[in-house]
Amino acid sequence: MSYDDDEVRWEVMTAFVRLGLAQGEKVILFPDPWLPEAEVLARLDFTGRSTATARERGQLLLSSMRALIRPDLRFTPERQIGRLRSETARAADEGFTGLRTFIDMRWVPDLDADVRVMMHRETHADALFDGRPYSEICAYDRRWFGREVLHAMDRAHPRSLLERLGSLRTVRGGDGSVRFVGEADSAARRPFTTALELALSGSTGARRLMVDLTQLHFLSVACATALIRLADRAAGHDLVEVRCDRVQARTLLRLGAATVPRLRTTEVVRPC
Repeated sequence: MSYDDDEVRWEVMTAFVRLGLAQGEKVILFPDPWLPEAEVLARLDFTGRSTATARERGQLLLSSMRALIRPDLRFTPERQIGRLRSETARAADEGFTGLRTFIDMRWVPDLDADVRVMMHRETHADALFDGRPYSEICAYDRRWFGREVLHAMDRAHPRSLLERLGSLRTVRGGDGSVRFVGEADSAARRPFTTALELALSGSTGARRLMVDLTQLHFLSVACATALIRLADRAAGHDLVEVRCDRVQARTLLRLGAATVPRLRTTEVVRPC
């Protein structure tokens, strides 16, 4: 994830922590090293004391990159990955279902680490996850990292989180397809419609467009209606294929998708 609003960081961190605790995982936080520990604890414990209880029983730990790589003073990918493997094994030995970490990447300027070395780690860490009950969020403060680094890291990670619940993200594929992520509610109707218009305009040469809705958590009637209307008007296209789940397909069908010959829905089962 990336952020330039501290509240976004807190929201994602606390949600990630609480989900891990609820699933019986061990959670280790590597917060912004310039933040006072008291502030981090106050944020975690806000609205409930479950996190305090988790700390007491060793399920939730606060740490730092300096502590993780100790006794080494200089960061190396091998040292960090090796320690995280050890912590994952320790979590299993302690009876937890897995390990998850939240790593605020401001440890990089704190340790005066080489950004290129950090980027190498981020793009060569697959073995850390293979066959292991381990997950992590790497949080990049956009006020501290350059655009090139942020763009490279966005592409390197298998998932890039939305900053807030209720957001809508549009992703254009190399084949001209368009994928929507997040929530296409009524408030998002204009950006949803604009993204579809641009995708249709850019795919007239191929005369077909694939629209992927499978990563939407919510599809409003307003956005579904806009999709059907634009497909009906897309005279330059032979096919507008919509990949969707069963609920989305039913919504489109009830709103008249079957009356648009060039519009075809393909149901996709979401992975568990």
